[in-house]
Order: sequence, then C-alpha cells, then structure tokens
Amino acid sequence: MTQPSNIPLTPAPVPAPERAAPAPPRAAAPADPAAAVPAIPGPGGEPAPGGAGTAAGSAPVRADPAIPRPAAPAVPVPRTLQVVPTISLRVPAVWEGEIERPAPPRLSLPGGGLTVLHVAQPTDGGVARVVTDLIRAQAADGLRPVLLCPPDGPLAARAEEAGAEVHPWPAGRNPGPGLLLETARLARAVRELRPGVVHLHSSKAGLAGRLAVRGRVPTVFQPHAWSFEATDGRAAARALRWERRAAAQWTDRVLCVSEAERRRGEEAGIEAEWAVVPNGIDLDRHRSADAIERNRLRAALRSVHPFPDGLSPRNRLVVCVARLCHQKGQDVLLDAWPDVAARVPGARLALVGDGPEARRLRDRAPEGVVFAGRADDPWPWYAAADLLVQPSRWEGMALAPLEAMACGRAVVLSDVDGARESLPAGLAGPCLVPPEDPAALAGAITALLGDSARRRSVGGRARGHVRQAHDIRRTAAEITALYHRLSHPAAASPTAP
Repeated sequence: MTQPSNIPLTPAPVPAPERAAPAPPRAAAPADPAAAVPAIPGPGGEPAPGGAGTAAGSAPVRADPAIPRPAAPAVPVPRTLQVVPTISLRVPAVWEGEIERPAPPRLSLPGGGLTVLHVAQPTDGGVARVVTDLIRAQAADGLRPVLLCPPDGPLAARAEEAGAEVHPWPAGRNPGPGLLLETARLARAVRELRPGVVHLHSSKAGLAGRLAVRGRVPTVFQPHAWSFEATDGRAAARALRWERRAAAQWTDRVLCVSEAERRRGEEAGIEAEWAVVPNGIDLDRHRSADAIERNRLRAALRSVHPFPDGLSPRNRLVVCVARLCHQKGQDVLLDAWPDVAARVPGARLALVGDGPEARRLRDRAPEGVVFAGRADDPWPWYAAADLLVQPSRWEGMALAPLEAMACGRAVVLSDVDGARESLPAGLAGPCLVPPEDPAALAGAITALLGDSARRRSVGGRARGHVRQAHDIRRTAAEITALYHRLSHPAAASPTAP
C-alpha cells in the first residue's frame, strides 16, 4: 500500500551504543486493540493540568515508596543546543492490528544521560508549562530529553529553548479519524529515537502513545487530571474503560501529581502501578515583588491592557490565569464578580488566558472585566495582583496557584483534586470553596480583599510552603529516580546482586 509522506525528525547524533540487556517478557496485546480506543476528550475542556502531595495538615504520602526523595540538586549550567541531522518518520507497516516492533531501546548516551521521550498534546496551558519546566531541569541534570508534540502552540519553541530535541508530531487535541496515522507516526518515532523511557503527558498523548508503544519500552503515563472527568455518559464510560485496560497492560507507572488524583483513579477501578510526585515550579522565575516594583508592573500592564475604570495602587486586583475553557470555571468567577464588586469598591478583575470559551465568557462578563489574552510569562500578573482565583471544576494539581503562591500571593481555589495538597496546613478555611458555588466564591474573595493583614499573612505562609515543597528540581529528581527504576529494574531491585 502507498505510504504517507515522510515527516522530519531531528535527533542528536550519538556513537553507536552498546545494546541493553533484553527486557523481561511483557504482557501480550489484546486480540482487538482497536476496540479499546475511546472517543475521549483532550485536556482543557477536557482534563488538563496542571507541590508537596500532602493534604493540608497531614504528612506526605507516596503511592510508590520505593522511589527515593533526593535532596534538590544544585542547578548546573544548561546544555548547549546541538545541530542535528534529519531522519525520516514514515508510517510503519501495520498488519493484523499489530504495529511494527520498535528497535531495542537506547537506555543512555555515552555520557550516561538517560534518553527520555516526552510526548505531549496539548501544547499550551499548564501541561505545556509542566513539560517545559521538567525538560529544563532534566537537561540541566544531564538527561537527554526529547519531545514529540504538535508544531503549533508555544510548547515546541519553549521546550527547545529549555534544552530538548523537539520533533513535530502532528496530532489533534481530541481523538478522531486521524488517530491511526498519529499512532503510526509515534511508533516510528519510538523506533528511530530508541528512548530508554517514554513519558506520555495527558489523555491524547496517553492514548496514542500506549497504542504505539504497547509496553515494549518502559512507559510512564501522566494524566494531568483524568479524561473521564471531562465528560459524561457513554464518552466517559469509554474513556474509563480504555484507562482500565491500558493501565493494566501498557503502562509501567501512572504518575499522578496529587494523592487525590491517584485516589480518584483507584476509586474508578483503574488497577495500576502508581507513583505520586507533586507538581513543581521554577522558583527563580516566580519571585515576590516589593511595593515599588508592584506599582511599576501595574503601570506597565495598564498601558498594554487598558482597564476601563483604571488601575491604581489603591485598587484591589484579582487575577485568574488559566485557559479559557469549561474545566477552569471562569464562568463561575464571572457570576460571583458583581457581588465582589459591590462589597469591595475599586476591585478589578483580569482573566489571563485564551481558549475555546473566550467568546462566550466575554458575552457574559460584567462591565469592567479585562480579558488579557494568553501571557507567555504570567509572572507580571502574579506580582501585580492582590489575589489569584482558580475556580476549576476538576484538576490534578493546578500549576497557576503554585506559581502565584511562590510570588507571595494569597489564593482562592475550588476544592477539587490537588487543591488541599497544594496549600500549607491551616489555610483550607480562607482559601478553599466548593466548586461551582458563586456565592461561596464571592464570600472568600471578599473576605481576603477586605483584610489586608490577613491577605499578607496568607501570602507569606503560602510562599514559604511552595518554596520548600514545590521546587521543580526536587520534582525532576524524583521523576528521574522513577525513570531509572523502570529502565534498570535489576539495579533498582533490593534483591539484585
């Protein structure tokens, strides 16, 4: 049959490595793998992103205690990007439902760095920031991070700047008629790149990636919130049925960002080998600002995003940094805002982000709400704000609250998976509200905006907690320990000679 046209990849040139010892036999694929493919939504309308994995007031709990928690390493000088040759990514031969077997994995480069293939779809929002920060830390730590992702969106350029070899993987956000071709291209990429570990980010990459790899290379799936929470009815049932089958057969670890996310999967009947590593952030890029810098940032933001009623140092500024989609709950915040504005004169609200719900949210927004669009760097908004609000309907562990707290900002969050674990002990009362409850949300926002001393106290405690427990270097070190445990099981076993 005629093969589709080639797609270029650009892996780093390396000397021919020694062949790794053959892996132990793995479970056979089901007789009809196509029957397992669900029509699940992608993250963000859909599940999406994206600490210390501890419930407020409790000790840390880990689902995979064999993974050590090393101290945060010093940050070495980042690697220089390499100019690399082009290889082909043709569609592999497919017969009798089976995809061409990949070559044996290349566990490491001659210098000892493990080759990690990240596959990501979506390419924006919290998932993209998680992947970029993880790649930056892994490259600085001597690993060889490689990324396959769609060429559109900001992820590809940011990941390359962070130190990854980036190769285009044309793939839609949601499963559709192109899934077979997307899966075949991914299988060819795995065969050509020969990674030691494959790390799949979010539901779409998790679907295509596990169909392509089928357990032949150690595989980590990170849901960044569960796909079956993004829908209902038959679609949710099919998504859950797929996760149950794929987790049992083709996933070496399901990597969750909170204990709540892991429990959600277990309660849904997913039987898997679990690991919990909370989200981390780049602390150097998320610092606090003093009053002078804060006022300067407000003036700069006001010049780019005119606030209809002005934005002075006396105004109370509330920001929501998130993709504009059903999951993130900006509609709930807009419903709560008239009550806040009536009780806190001079309060301002800015929604920072873009997405499929942008037009609908603009149509229902009260007068004076600013839609700032997508921000490549949200730090100026965090530093200029008085309060960050994240009214999500579901999460794994949201990234924006961690970033805002690292800047010393108080937060108000809906009490969904990961929210309690992202907060320091004792702050659930002022910072958490039930999801989809505009009245409770308005009350929590008003209480913090109206009490400057309490707001500053909450922000200070939150900053200390995040800087201690959510450093991306610690997160990356734990995930690297997991990679080595999967790619060298004999060395990781306590009974190994």
